[in-house]
Amino acid sequence: MALIESEAIVLRTYPLREADLLVTLFTRVAGKVKGVARSAKKSKRRFGGALEPLTYVRAFYDVRERQELVRLDACEVLESPLASEVGYARAVALAHVAELLDELLPDHEANDAVFRLTLSVLRMLTGDEIWMPVTYFDLWLTRLVGFLPELTECVACGRALNGSRAYFHALADGLMCVDDKRLASSEISSESRALAAHMFRAPVESFGGADWPRSQGADLRKMLIQILQRHIEKKLVTAGMMEKIGRV
Repeated sequence: MALIESEAIVLRTYPLREADLLVTLFTRVAGKVKGVARSAKKSKRRFGGALEPLTYVRAFYDVRERQELVRLDACEVLESPLASEVGYARAVALAHVAELLDELLPDHEANDAVFRLTLSVLRMLTGDEIWMPVTYFDLWLTRLVGFLPELTECVACGRALNGSRAYFHALADGLMCVDDKRLASSEISSESRALAAHMFRAPVESFGGADWPRSQGADLRKMLIQILQRHIEKKLVTAGMMEKIGRV
């Protein structure tokens, strides 16, 4: 059987037997696939450092009839997160991107928009200034998978929010005005809603170079994480880790 060749992003690897690895890839041609890399722990020629999480690779694999796992033959590194220093904040941000893709993307369903989003964000995640690329990724991913509510009107009464106060709740979809907010709701500022609108109009590269403190867009990120956790029906491990970054 001829090998399938595809650009891919490595999401996760797990030990499998003595020298093999179980690998989850987000491929450009077939979406998320899982496969076995035989002797990956020993073969530097076929894999080398290509199976580190969030490495952008050219993958070669074959699909066998009636088998869930593909056979990963080789990977060629195109871009590696290890090309620059990986501090703790960056390591958590990279793990967050991998976790979201693994949890949200269905198997064997190509999504070029998410693939291009991931590559562009990874290229901005080169240091410990993580909050802009993380915010951009969470916002766009939530939109692309169809979970993002309308941010300009109250989900309960339909009133235009514009610059007025707006609220979200961990167990409810959409934003609510001050009259319809639920008990224990959190507020999202008009500045963060304007930021989201700006991010939908501009590439991630246009936000590089500016100061981006942890507090900027924090309420937007909180809302997005709550939306995503509600839809996957579980807590994101990396969400708790990111909450601790930058706290005194």
